[in-house]
Amino acid sequence: MHRGTDPVRLSPTMSIYIGKQFILSFLLIFAVLLMLILLVDTIELLRRAASKPQIGFSLVMEMAVLKLPHMGQQLFPFAVLFGCMSAFWRLTRNHELVVSRAAGVSAWQFMLPVLVLAFLLGATKITIFNPLASTMLLRFERIEAASFKGQESFLAISESGLWLRQSNGTDQSVVHAKNVLQQGNEVELSKVNVFIYKGTDKFSRRMDAKNAILEDGFWHMSDVWVHQPDVPSQHENEFWLETDLTLGSIQDNFAPPETMSFWDLPAFIQALEGAGFSAIRHRLHWHSLLAAPLLMCAMVLIAATFTLRHSRRGGTIFVISGGVLTGFVLYFFSDVVFALGLSDSIPVTLAAWTPSGVATLLGLAMLLHLEDG
Repeated sequence: MHRGTDPVRLSPTMSIYIGKQFILSFLLIFAVLLMLILLVDTIELLRRAASKPQIGFSLVMEMAVLKLPHMGQQLFPFAVLFGCMSAFWRLTRNHELVVSRAAGVSAWQFMLPVLVLAFLLGATKITIFNPLASTMLLRFERIEAASFKGQESFLAISESGLWLRQSNGTDQSVVHAKNVLQQGNEVELSKVNVFIYKGTDKFSRRMDAKNAILEDGFWHMSDVWVHQPDVPSQHENEFWLETDLTLGSIQDNFAPPETMSFWDLPAFIQALEGAGFSAIRHRLHWHSLLAAPLLMCAMVLIAATFTLRHSRRGGTIFVISGGVLTGFVLYFFSDVVFALGLSDSIPVTLAAWTPSGVATLLGLAMLLHLEDG
């Protein structure tokens, strides 16, 4: 009896058409942004390489390409936002969405295929694109450290404990500890073995200590046994071993979370915490990756808010600037919340999921106001 009030379903053909428009716009904008980033990175690397004649143009281009997928991850939400705005704005200006809405199709119905695609793009980003980007970024950082900084990473964590390599300019030493305890700015190693070499490869002596505390410029070791070739072992109650390491330099040489695949992060976090170090930075990064599909959906909701209304002539600039401003405000807000998470001011999970959750709620509220008045 009330057929005139029955909801109209969006046809599969229309869903595919809208989804296709969104994907094409996303890919085009993503490609343009990547090209701009590649150009900027290449210029910056050329500037840095100008004083290093051993670095050629081919190596600079290799480094720029290796870093590009990592930068692409940062651009992903913006590409979804601008791609969705472009697709919806074009459909609105061509009156295709206007006709659909006049026929009884709600905004939620023709947004559904775009939301599904955005969620799938977010899932693809963390499961496929992220492992590729992290592998290439790790290669980039190794080349950068060797070519631009003249140094290699000196730290490794495994199931057997913590391994450190340090140098005093002429001699090298390798420090191994079974357990690590970090309390504030103090690092204490237990069950410590130190292998000291003259130069880079001539073994000099070995020291076994019950524990070692990192102090300013040296390791303060206690209950130490010193072993040297052809010399009886000697016991020392205390021993100070010179070092140039600091807590900051140790933490900085952990594998950065950006260089680790989404699939490898949980195991590394477990190993890091098992070694006694804080894994807040890596845990925050992992949860922010998990939140990526929700963030992509939030970008769609925000884009729809600015582009679904049929604006009068002259409203284009307002629509574009409104969407861009909202995207950058969200980016700034994410940085602030992540900083709070890194400082342990708020729980890591809350810090990682808050930007996506707030953006989604904001987009839903704006759309509800737009659609239902």
